Amino acid sequence: MSTCASASRLLAEPLAGTAATARTWLLIEQPGPWGSDALASSHLDPAVSRALDEAAAGTGVRIALIRRPGRHADCHHPAGRRVFAAHTAPGNSWIRTTVVTDPAQLPGLDFAALGAGRHGGLWEPYEGDPLALVCTNGRRDRCCALLGRPLAAELAASACGEVWEITHLGGHRFAPTLMVLPYGYAYGRATAQDVKEALEAARDGRITTTGCRGRSAWERPAQAAELAVRDLTGEERADALDVTAAEGAAPRWTVTVAHTDGRAWQAVVEQGAAETPRPESCGRAPGSPARMDVVSVAPLARPQPAAFLANSVV
Repeated sequence: MSTCASASRLLAEPLAGTAATARTWLLIEQPGPWGSDALASSHLDPAVSRALDEAAAGTGVRIALIRRPGRHADCHHPAGRRVFAAHTAPGNSWIRTTVVTDPAQLPGLDFAALGAGRHGGLWEPYEGDPLALVCTNGRRDRCCALLGRPLAAELAASACGEVWEITHLGGHRFAPTLMVLPYGYAYGRATAQDVKEALEAARDGRITTTGCRGRSAWERPAQAAELAVRDLTGEERADALDVTAAEGAAPRWTVTVAHTDGRAWQAVVEQGAAETPRPESCGRAPGSPARMDVVSVAPLARPQPAAFLANSVV
């Protein structure tokens, strides 16, 4: 039987510009089973789930549950839960972490500040290996379980980094999907070797673009534009590029991507539709999901120094 992931792979659906959008992630350890809406359909207290949803709304913070790979003890009340807060904006990427015994304290966080990239000394700085978060929630889509859980288990067994399962990263049809923190680049159709290379690069402050869906700090047209500039220039350093402007609306945007050395490019991104119908998720009727096509990338002239302009002949 065909799955949404096999159909997407067969049709070579582009990955660029498909990452979930969030400048800041709040990741809460929750062992045991996860339901389709994992935050509300797990053993996390429903009142805490509702309070977290309300506190995060409109702040730029996305909340997800995580757990260690492998067999999951059905813990209603674990003694302690690892929690990560991670901001993914270029030049201000950070991870803070702690262990909480009562998740009811989490809705009291300053979500507006976290979404804006201000941790205010919250918890402890995370100084370990980059985080690899593999989507494994089969209750949302079976491809995430069938393809994601073996990948997470293989990565954990190889001790290649700090590996967690995560409830949802969007884009089931690109399974196995994962995100690498602190930089927030998402990947699809990932192999263990792809992930190991991405983690090794992240340790050095670089990214790999093989299977890359985009950086979650930006909206999807900007994700596609930034990856196109990386393809054009070969730039690997994670924080060398930033999106400084994105103008327009569907189906056409003009995106400015700037380099820390002063160079900049203007990319035109158009929203298209996949021509061959395919399911966006297993069990759904075939459809034509949106895709982000970069139709042009052009360098922008660098601004001239004031002294040069003053001496120019008119």
